[in-house]
Amino acid sequence: MKYDLFLFDLDDTLLDFKASEKLSFVSAMHSVGLTTDLDNLFRTYQIENAALWKQFEQGKTTKDLLKVERFRKLFEIHAIEIDPVLTANRYLDALPEAVVLIDHAVELCEYLSGKGELGIITNGIQATQVQRLSRSKLAPYVRFMAVSEEAGFAKPDVRFFEYTVKQARKFDKSSTLMVGDKLETDILGAHHFGIDSCWFNPAKVKIEPHEVPPQMQITHLSELKKMV
Repeated sequence: MKYDLFLFDLDDTLLDFKASEKLSFVSAMHSVGLTTDLDNLFRTYQIENAALWKQFEQGKTTKDLLKVERFRKLFEIHAIEIDPVLTANRYLDALPEAVVLIDHAVELCEYLSGKGELGIITNGIQATQVQRLSRSKLAPYVRFMAVSEEAGFAKPDVRFFEYTVKQARKFDKSSTLMVGDKLETDILGAHHFGIDSCWFNPAKVKIEPHEVPPQMQITHLSELKKMV
């Protein structure tokens, strides 16, 4: 099928957010004087952060609350008396500096930019995502980026997709492909919006019967070049 507009998720699709997250978390902890038991603290942080992001995607919390609440809960659980606001700011300062690319991301973006237009649609914090993209080697191939904080909506909300494609030079649902790693946001959102999707599934997770399947599935980004 011929596609001329490629919408990519950013974190854990093109950029290795898990690696960046760990580096930034450790940096933030060190900056507020915590240097021991960091692996245990990070596991708790991941649990609380994931729960808050799910609430945000469901419209049950705000981005400003999420930024601080994940650290407030972390410190509450571990009985640590450190300012969560200060820690949240230190973490957000560190995150744009810790840019790690997914394998073959640059080559794929370069290839697709020669076949059509490439845009980013990401649930995240505006300033952080802009800085992370600009510090990566992907920026020359990405024509536009839509971030949920600025849009006021998050994937899988169809309104976020509508907001995003307004930035494209040309848009036709039949020739647009969404590429992302999360079934519940990237693939479900694309389905509701009426565009094709490709699930980046490096862990080879099986799709459950209740989940919306994508039109394509890949385990390595390099595979997509042969499919479009």
